[in-house]
Amino acid sequence: MRVNYVIVIVSDMNRPVSFYRDVLGISLKFETHEWTEFATEGATLALHKSDGSNPDEAGQQKVLAGRSRPGFKVQNLEEFHKRMTEENVTCIQESKEVFGANIIQYVNPDGLVISVSE
Repeated sequence: MRVNYVIVIVSDMNRPVSFYRDVLGISLKFETHEWTEFATEGATLALHKSDGSNPDEAGQQKVLAGRSRPGFKVQNLEEFHKRMTEENVTCIQESKEVFGANIIQYVNPDGLVISVSE
């Protein structure tokens, strides 16, 4: 069995589409007001519009049941991190070795934590 798609629930389409397309550099497959898909090398990354955004609990990032944490793999983590810093993307975990991989965690426009490894 393999993962076929990941759906990220978003408060609006504009900011997340810009984040995943322009900041992370993932090619856009198609976009509507309610559903957007990106062309990745693996599972489909889809955005689905919700009725509202997730509240930020005083800056605390909690892993809640029913939430997701997408993980991405890049060719050069140091170069990628430099680009994220230039784009003012919030980094909540600097490069850290976890199970033999260096992982950095960022926050998307709706407060969803994403992990990026090399």
